[in-house]
Amino acid sequence: MLRVVTRMAHTSVSDIPSLTFLYRNNELEASKHPPLNGASPAYNDRIGLFCGDITTLSVDAIVNAANTSLLGGGGVDGAIHLAAGRGLRAECRTLGGCSTGLSKITNAYNLPCRKVIHTVGPVYDDIDPSKSEAALRSCYKSSLELAVQNGLKTIAFSAISTGVYGYPSNGAAHIACDTVRKFMENGDGEKLEKVIFVTFESKDVRAYNNIIPRHFPPAPGTENEATQERTAGAETDTS
Repeated sequence: MLRVVTRMAHTSVSDIPSLTFLYRNNELEASKHPPLNGASPAYNDRIGLFCGDITTLSVDAIVNAANTSLLGGGGVDGAIHLAAGRGLRAECRTLGGCSTGLSKITNAYNLPCRKVIHTVGPVYDDIDPSKSEAALRSCYKSSLELAVQNGLKTIAFSAISTGVYGYPSNGAAHIACDTVRKFMENGDGEKLEKVIFVTFESKDVRAYNNIIPRHFPPAPGTENEATQERTAGAETDTS
């Protein structure tokens, strides 16, 4: 079971466990399903998983699940604006809003992070889910690109669109992991030292615990006994 980190004044990058650490300490297990990507310690060392309050993170950038106005709302968006103070809303007023699937960057004001990247996730469309998927992928990709363009090394993502926008948590986690993995495989991705997935609601915790091991499976030498058994079972399924 992944640890829940209670609220504190600041949570530094070093306090956020990597996937390598979680696998080694039996806090994350290999998937029962075949992995979608090969195991890589280089990636697992650079991916973090944090269950708690994103506003406590002392990282280069946190990603806010914003609305098109960028002026604050409910859920994570409201919490970030509240913790940042009035300066964030004032700066956001100068940005002219943001379209769905795109991202904009601001200062962080009273937050312990350096910057806030605001991205507008899609309202889930169960009639045309491919449109929602494309927009959500664009949220993650544009946020990562902004981080690199601004020389930021550590970035933490909230679970975009899984709240009132209704995106199913498993599907959203898959898109988040897949987009981050592909970005890390290109040249710009090498400039990021750590990408952190932040969960808060139990449905998102379960989704990321299930989906992450398919995209970032445990690398040889980091598995505990339970992980080794699951990995062996997955390999048997595909043989």
